[in-house]
Amino acid sequence: MMWRAALLCAALAGPASAQDGAAAQARAALTQLEGALAQLDEAQSARNRIRALTETIQAFEDGLAAMRTGLREAAIREAQLTQRLAARETEVAQLIAALQSIGTPRTPTALLHPDGPTGTARAGLLLADLTPALNARADRLRRDLEDVQTLRVLQTDAAARLRESLTAVQGARTALNQAMAERTDLPRRFVEDPVSTAILIASTETLSGFASGLSQIVAEEDLNVRAPTAIEAEIGSLPLPVQGLVLRAMNEPDAAGVARPGVLIATRPRAIVTSPTAATIRYTGPLLDLGNVMILEPRADTLFVLAGLETVYGSAGEVIAAGAPIGLMGGPAATLGGELSTDGEGTGAARSETLYMEVRQDNVPQDPEAWFRTDKDGE
Repeated sequence: MMWRAALLCAALAGPASAQDGAAAQARAALTQLEGALAQLDEAQSARNRIRALTETIQAFEDGLAAMRTGLREAAIREAQLTQRLAARETEVAQLIAALQSIGTPRTPTALLHPDGPTGTARAGLLLADLTPALNARADRLRRDLEDVQTLRVLQTDAAARLRESLTAVQGARTALNQAMAERTDLPRRFVEDPVSTAILIASTETLSGFASGLSQIVAEEDLNVRAPTAIEAEIGSLPLPVQGLVLRAMNEPDAAGVARPGVLIATRPRAIVTSPTAATIRYTGPLLDLGNVMILEPRADTLFVLAGLETVYGSAGEVIAAGAPIGLMGGPAATLGGELSTDGEGTGAARSETLYMEVRQDNVPQDPEAWFRTDKDGE
């Protein structure tokens, strides 16, 4: 009897369950998605519809990313609690038996101890000390069970919200495509010479060579439209053009041993790509084997080269504002199962699309991570 009581006391000394905030994190993401849905309704009638739709898509992407993070934490927390409860089945059975015995009415005979009055007194003192600990352990186990139930309900709610959000963000992308096709009010710095551009593409074997020769093919420049130039204060804090993680740094060899003077950003399918700053579009379209390429000129002698987009917006010569949409990444449309899956989340494995980015100043490659905020800076 005494050794069983001592064993139960040792078990009661274990750490209490801690609330890690997984449920709160996921609920915050749900609120963020609700805000994006409301923002989408407002975007349909906004005066600057393109900007409104761009911000709405970004809000959805932020909300979905937060939701995946919250669900991942919730799934980990649920697994931990379930494993803990399963490992304590014997302890729970002992706890229930002890609590039941405490609550059972005692007869005068049952209160007698084999060691006599002294043993009875000692057992009573031990039971008095044990009762609060038993109640505390019961409370902790009850909270663990309630946490598991809350997290499971939360995941069910998240599935419904994600289904609605995925439909909405796909509709927003379609609306943005239409709005971009109808756009006619952008200032234009120059008119591209398509023949010279075609000759340059045909004679170029590398992306660097094309970017270097691009400055030679401007025709009919409008001197009344000035190029954006004020980015000095932003260098080092520019936002990445797409939500993602830097997968490969500048001059870091890939699996084939090829090193390139730019960074590779892993991102999710259909992610929106925006201009990091006000810039002139110098080139947009397919190039070599890189898919669609967008080359931006934020100031004279500085180029941002982006490759790997599936959809591109705008045409050469247009001057665009910071945050303006310049395209969409490729890949299949998101599905509920894919969005709910947390496999590989946080490692880049779920980000199946890649955007290649170079920064060139006076035709010399610069380290993009010195210009942009990346995941290494806490993004």
